[in-house]
Order: sequence, then C-alpha cells, then structure tokens
Amino acid sequence: MQDWRWMTAADLGRRIGSGEIDPVDLTKVFLTAIDEHEHRDRIYARVTPKRALAEAQASSARAKAGLRRSALDGVPISWKDLFDTAGTATEAGTLYLKDRIPSRDAEVLRNATAMGLVCLGKTHMTEIAFSGLGLNPITATPPCVNDPEVVPGGSSSGAAASVAFGLAAAAVGSDTGGSVRVPSVWNDLVGLKTTHGLLSLKGVVPLCKTFDTVGPLCRSVEDAALMLGALGGCTADIKGSDLSGVRLAILDTIAMENVREAPKAAFMAAVARLEEAGAEVEHVRFEPLRRAFELAGILYTVDAYAYWRDIIEADPSKMYHQILTRIRAGAEFDAVDFVAGWAELNEIRAEYHAAMAGFDAVIMPTSPILPPNAKRLEEDGEFFIQENLMTLRNTRVGNLMGECSLTLPTGVPSCGIMLNAAPMSEARLLRIGAAAERALA
Repeated sequence: MQDWRWMTAADLGRRIGSGEIDPVDLTKVFLTAIDEHEHRDRIYARVTPKRALAEAQASSARAKAGLRRSALDGVPISWKDLFDTAGTATEAGTLYLKDRIPSRDAEVLRNATAMGLVCLGKTHMTEIAFSGLGLNPITATPPCVNDPEVVPGGSSSGAAASVAFGLAAAAVGSDTGGSVRVPSVWNDLVGLKTTHGLLSLKGVVPLCKTFDTVGPLCRSVEDAALMLGALGGCTADIKGSDLSGVRLAILDTIAMENVREAPKAAFMAAVARLEEAGAEVEHVRFEPLRRAFELAGILYTVDAYAYWRDIIEADPSKMYHQILTRIRAGAEFDAVDFVAGWAELNEIRAEYHAAMAGFDAVIMPTSPILPPNAKRLEEDGEFFIQENLMTLRNTRVGNLMGECSLTLPTGVPSCGIMLNAAPMSEARLLRIGAAAERALA
C-alpha cells in the first residue's frame, strides 16, 4: 500500500476503476502518512480527515456500482490554503486571516468534489502568495524534497511538498507570477499554469485579480490534464502525441540571460533530447518584453495593494517585512499609471503573439536559479530581494504575455524546462507536453 503514495493520480484512478484499490483504503494510507510524517506541520496547515473519509466512502460506493464520476474519482489531493473550504479555516498564510472560516467551498473545489476527488486538507503557502521563494516565517516554510536547507519554491510551497513527499496524489495551487511552476520545478514535479480566466477564481483569496490563475501540481502531464478537467477546465486528449514537426522557440530575450550553470546545462540537455525526438528548435528574440517587465512593477503591486491595503495598514506588524515592503510599492502609483500600463501591456501582448504565431511553444529554463538557502534568505534582506526576482523572472513571462505554461522535470534535481503557449491553448500544450515528457524520461 505504501507504493500507492508514489503512483501518479491517473494510475491510482485506473486501479480504483478496476477494483484493485478501494478509495477508503487509499485515503487512509495518505492520512496515516501525513500524520506520521516528520514535516506534517510544515506542509499541511490543516488536515481534513472527516471530510476526506466521507468523500472516499461515497467514491467507494460509486466505484462498486459502476458509477464513477471521472477518471480521478476517489483520488486524494491537497489544496493550497487560499481556496475556501466550507467549515475549515482558509488563512492564505497570513495572520490577517487567522481563524477565517468560509461558509462554502471555492468553485474549483466544488467542481473537483463533484468529479469525486477527495480533499485531504490545506497546505501552507507564502504569505498572501506574494513571493516565489516559499519562505514564510509567519506560519511555516515547507521543505524542499531535494535539500532540507533550501526553500521549496512558492507561493504554492506546501502544495508541491505534499506531492513530492508522498502526502497527496496531486495538489491544487495558484499562479500569479510563477507560484505553481516554481515549486513544481524545485521539487521535480509537473506544474500547469492555466490561462487567466479559464478556471474560476470564486472563493479564492486574491493576490492580483488581473493575473491570478489556478493550476495543478502533479507527477505527470497526464495527471495535469485530468486535474484540469476536474477543476472545470477543458479536456485534453494526450494519447499518441509526438514531437515530429513541432516547432519550439527558445526565448533568448531575458529568459536565457544570466541563467546559472546547473539550470542552463539541464535545459540545453533537455532541448537536445527534444530535437532527437523530432522537434524543430529555433532561437528568437523579442525586445519589447523588457518594457513588459518594467510595467510589472506597476501592474502587480497596484492590483495587490488595492485589495490588501486596508487590511494590512490596520496593523502592518502582522506581516513579514519582505512581503510588506513589496506590496506597499503599490501605493507609489496612481490610477493613470495602472490604466495606461495595462493598455501598453496589451499592445505588447498582441505584438508578442504575432511574433510567436509560427511556433507551437516557446521554451526556456523554468527557473534560472536553484533553490536558495532558507536561513540566508531570512538573514540577508538584499539576498532575499535578488533571489526572489530571479526565481520568478522566467515564469513571469507567461503571466505577462497572458499565456498558458507547463513545466516539466529534466531529470536534474530542481531543474526544469518550461513550455509556454498561446492563451486558451491548454489542450494543445498538454499534448506537446506529454510528448516532451516521454522524450525527457
């Protein structure tokens, strides 16, 4: 039974469907593993055993009656602690929301529950989701699966750890500037950033309402495709996909600049394997992207501060100082800056999509750096700022350009390759991702 913890969600679903695994037994395995794990309280903010077992029992009855609701019916997963859960606290990693208990589930959680997925509990996260490092001195900093001394990536830090340490079959996180993909790459997982607007944000504690997205962290591209459907997104048929004739563009502008040795070597080795599998790879530049990055300082901070200002300023001492400084930058701009910034960004997006129209995906290292030391981040403020900016640099390309994005492990610990594709093309991206996954295996 312990092997169940390391199987893909899709494989678990198939074994439930064939009668080899009972959802109740499966859920008990995960709940026991959570309770016995040395990092339980660093990964899970709250565990929901009563809900999980009730959902598993209902799934078991459906399986025996031949009435399964989806391929993942009965599979236990975790939820980042910014998705509302009825009757269970949702605190978004901050003291400002301590003991906040919603009256109903977030819409994506309702969708997943309707498809039979089992909710194991809520995972720790970066405070209000406003950092890519995964460091949270206020509540908890989850471990990285590859090194106990480094951060796990954020802001969906506990989400990634729950899967990487075998404490959930898959996880649901959010991604505003890289918060699904960074913890996925640093914990050797697959992470999908969906197009903004594809999945519902109702009942999700916001960071930046104009950039926030929902996405899964999991063990395989097949899992990502099935999770996307369960959350209320599109379905993706990934069977039989291959890379023959697929055109990929390596984005040299910004994304390939100052990439550190290990991530760069892993990326280039991965590209070689994709080419061996039939992909056509070209290098491209897009200089207007630099202006988009300049605009990010306005668009992200104003959006975030507009929502959180009154809550934070009532007692700023409750917030970790690095997050407080970052979000307060939103007060430096006015409405004209914000509106003009979005108008300019939309023009850059249109130009970018036209320039990349001939490619199936744009590729780059998921993170240009390896996960930094957690203790040094807490002790050295300049190091925190520098590493956080580098951590989110490449993932932010997809958010700024409004794309969907998929990160895959390369086989080198904490090093990944990222594929970005046009808005609302998740089905096509997942097909390419499945073929790439096989080439990289």
